[in-house]
Amino acid sequence: MSAPRSTVRTVTVVASCLALLAALVVVGVRVYGREPTVTLLANWTGEDQRNFEEAVIAPFESKYHIRVDYQGSSAESQVLSSDVEAGTPPDVVVLTGPGELAAYVRQNQLKALEGLIPKGDFSESWATPIDGHVYWFPLKADLKSIVWHPGGMTGQQVRDAARQPGQWCLGMGSGATSGWPGTDWIEDILLQQSGWQTYQKWARGEIPWDSDAVRNAWKKWGTMVGAGRKPDDLVRRALLTDYQDASAFVTKDPRQCSLEHQASFIRNSSDSWKRVDGQYVASSRLLGKGDSEAWEVSGDLVALLHATPQAKRLIGYLASAEAQRAWSAKESGFSVDAKVPLETYEPVTAYRHSLATTLLDRRAVHCFDASDAMPPTVRDAFAQATIEFLARPGDLGSLLKSLDTLGRKPGLTWLPSVCDRVPPAD
Repeated sequence: MSAPRSTVRTVTVVASCLALLAALVVVGVRVYGREPTVTLLANWTGEDQRNFEEAVIAPFESKYHIRVDYQGSSAESQVLSSDVEAGTPPDVVVLTGPGELAAYVRQNQLKALEGLIPKGDFSESWATPIDGHVYWFPLKADLKSIVWHPGGMTGQQVRDAARQPGQWCLGMGSGATSGWPGTDWIEDILLQQSGWQTYQKWARGEIPWDSDAVRNAWKKWGTMVGAGRKPDDLVRRALLTDYQDASAFVTKDPRQCSLEHQASFIRNSSDSWKRVDGQYVASSRLLGKGDSEAWEVSGDLVALLHATPQAKRLIGYLASAEAQRAWSAKESGFSVDAKVPLETYEPVTAYRHSLATTLLDRRAVHCFDASDAMPPTVRDAFAQATIEFLARPGDLGSLLKSLDTLGRKPGLTWLPSVCDRVPPAD
């Protein structure tokens, strides 16, 4: 005897509900991380984070069915240190400091990347070997040996402005890492005035802070930006202004500054430079001898802490030309992967193509940001010293001696090299 129609209807409804519940469970499992997951810590927030997630992470998740649990923090060094101490570090981290990463290598926290990233795609200034192994590679690169100015300024006007402390847009604030814009200045002046060999020896801890070359770089910076001069309006403005807000003074009426020594990323992240059609010149024309082939560079470096299958898959993907090209096309940075063509930047703007050309120029010397390459304790003390020097330049001698004392402490890890000159390909 067949079941009553009402019973059949009830069974059908129950079956449909169970099917819907099963589907919801599958969705819930994916949402709450029961599918393969890799944790990633980086410093990108705001628009950069959105660009990274849309251009890089979303395609990875779709292609490999691996979820990326992304954490963006402007205090990533402090977050990573805390996580490592607690025994809960992320699987993959992106840091700006190879010196900091080298310290984690010594603590046996990082995994070597041989077999995970293509050989020859990144030069040694970007993927510096430690004891014969590579532990990081760049996902994003920037050029630092440049000075921005409003479009329409002539070369002579730029040179004249560079001799006036009030024409420099300078902001020293950056939260827990305040002071780094000052370190960029001093590093670049040393590079342009004393050459890349001296720069590299200093970045490796082989030249004293109290040497003539380093001391003169500090003094030149102080003179150019008006350190300690009275009235101290310029110094006060620099100390109270965050680096990302420094260019706002270029749009004031009347204009309160016209030049900024800042990395290539500032042109895309600053509405002020967009409004005045910001252009750049090589810093060697204003800080050095004018014909230097050495450029200070920086990068966001990817490293592996847990060699899980999904983490290794993400490492390989981030090192691929596919991911490097996608990230660069979003205007959040540049790739120095030899397989990413310059045509990647042509549809965007001429200035980006020019910057990319310099970053990939095999005839030039590229030197990684020296403070980022130094041991973290020295890097942090250097940044703090620039703030103190800006307010009290007469204390330079004691500041340099303190840095020398700190740099001689045992147990510090110094990189074997920060500069490279790659011979042109045959």
